[in-house]
Amino acid sequence: MARILIVEDKDSMANMLKETLELEGYEVVIAEDGVEGIKKIRDVKVDLVLTDLKLPKKDGLEVLKASKEENPLIPVIVMTAFGSIETAVTAMRAGAYDFITKPLDTDHLLMLIKRSLENQRLITENMLLKDKLSGQLGMPTIIGKSPLMLDVANNIQRVAQTKTTALLLGESGTGKELFARAIHFLSPRNEYPFIPINCAAIPRELLESELFGHEKGSFTGAETKKLGKFELADKGTIFLDEIGEMDISLQSKILRVLQEGEIERVGGTKPVKVDVRIITATNKNLEAAVADKSFREDLYYRLSVFPITIPPLRDRKEDVPALVEHAISKYSAEMKIPKKNITSDAMEILKNYQWKGNVRELENVIERALILCDGDTIRHEHLRLNSSIPAETTPYDVPLDGTLNDAAKAALRIVESLRIKKALEETHGNKSRAAELLKVSYKTLLTKIKDYKIEN
Repeated sequence: MARILIVEDKDSMANMLKETLELEGYEVVIAEDGVEGIKKIRDVKVDLVLTDLKLPKKDGLEVLKASKEENPLIPVIVMTAFGSIETAVTAMRAGAYDFITKPLDTDHLLMLIKRSLENQRLITENMLLKDKLSGQLGMPTIIGKSPLMLDVANNIQRVAQTKTTALLLGESGTGKELFARAIHFLSPRNEYPFIPINCAAIPRELLESELFGHEKGSFTGAETKKLGKFELADKGTIFLDEIGEMDISLQSKILRVLQEGEIERVGGTKPVKVDVRIITATNKNLEAAVADKSFREDLYYRLSVFPITIPPLRDRKEDVPALVEHAISKYSAEMKIPKKNITSDAMEILKNYQWKGNVRELENVIERALILCDGDTIRHEHLRLNSSIPAETTPYDVPLDGTLNDAAKAALRIVESLRIKKALEETHGNKSRAAELLKVSYKTLLTKIKDYKIEN
């Protein structure tokens, strides 16, 4: 429930308001004068300020100003026995949500509080929508009934009800954000924001401001205070995708959120409390990143309390038909065309394809097929996939003729080639780091890349 700060110098009035609001389920903090009120605004995270206009030391307008400087989204309701039009106009121009005169009508006050908090929630949601960060409404659609997917679904349901940080692991295109949204939707925080951030898509200097906000004048161009996504996600969930790509200097700030529940804005001098559930995801080998000092070990252990691995599509081929049907329905509706059928041979091609881009690649193929298909049925030629290409070679696809020594040599080449490819993927093509990972010299790695004709 929301925390309300009451700034009132008369004990009888403050206690009456405290009792009334607590009966409604609100948490209440009291300040006896303007100076104490301003201090509590800065030191205690509050959701609404209810302040008298006439106060010792500093008046209600100064409390209002301090509140707006600290967080422009916090609604402030001003109380006064001097209900003049001039006073009301002054308070409203200074940013007050509303104005109420004494003696108070408690029913009217409770209505104002409820309405102002709802207005605050809507403003926050609109800000997120403008940033195209609020995403879909309702429970995300997760397709698949294979044993691997049922295991993932079970883990998601288990972790959703807790505050535990979840780490989603999996290749690109497996739908890690979809699963993060499902965790949020199934959690007690589902009425509050879900904010996804792609750590690899935003430059380091911009990502810090995006996540933690900044103070006015903290850098060139910072003409006003900006609230970061952690503050906007308060009581909700923030999803840090591609966490493995985050600059190590920012990783310490994420660790602070996890350990202390607080952030510090760029250019700020004091911590700001936040109540945010963090979900992270990566397709990177974080253990290898810890080993090469590009990822903090202490952060890794805090993030990996409950890891969930999203299986690649090639490991759950029995889910392909359901995914295809879903994609056909989805894109047919978007294109405003009748839903099309698909031939059995086309479906077989889709089931046996390797899908290096996983579900994302599958959806792209279906979208393209719908554009190419003039009739009411998708056929194999509409897929534009080379069905003659065999599945990726595995260590078991070795020649079975010749001597045992010949077979061993062929198997070694296949295994080495696959391991080098995987190492290059894990290091994003960095051959020096790949050589360290494989524990071979840089020259040896280059020789094998050339010998095995590995493209990178």
